Order: sequence, then structure tokens, then C-alpha cells
Amino acid sequence: MIRRRPTRLELKLEDLEEFEAVKKEIEARRERLDTSAGGAETPTTSRDARQKSFNERIGYNPLPKAAAPLDSTL
Repeated sequence: MIRRRPTRLELKLEDLEEFEAVKKEIEARRERLDTSAGGAETPTTSRDARQKSFNERIGYNPLPKAAAPLDSTL
């Protein structure tokens, strides 16, 4: 049976309250991290930390593999 897609989405007051609560929690967590780091973090360091975190989450290891030794019997 083929069903049609919803024609509208309803946004409830509870949804907005939940969004605001999560937003405040994220901002509080960010402020705690900034104060615990001393606030001396540079944008480059922050970007590197985000990239490293992202690579760990997806299982990507950007370090090159060791090259195999060449056959020296030639």
C-alpha cells in the first residue's frame, strides 16, 4: 500500500521548550569547556580538535601506513 507524504508538520509548544532546553545545555557545556581550558584556545587549535574528534568518531586514521621495503634482489 502506497501512502502519501505528510502535507504539513505541526510544531508544538513542547517541541519548542525541548529545543530551548537542549540549546541552553549545549551552551553551558561549551562555556564550561572554555573556562576549564583557560580560554586561551586559538581557533586553529579548536579546529584541529574538532577534526581529530570527527576522525575518531568515523574511525578514520589519517596517519600514512609504513611503506613496504623494496625488493633488493635486483
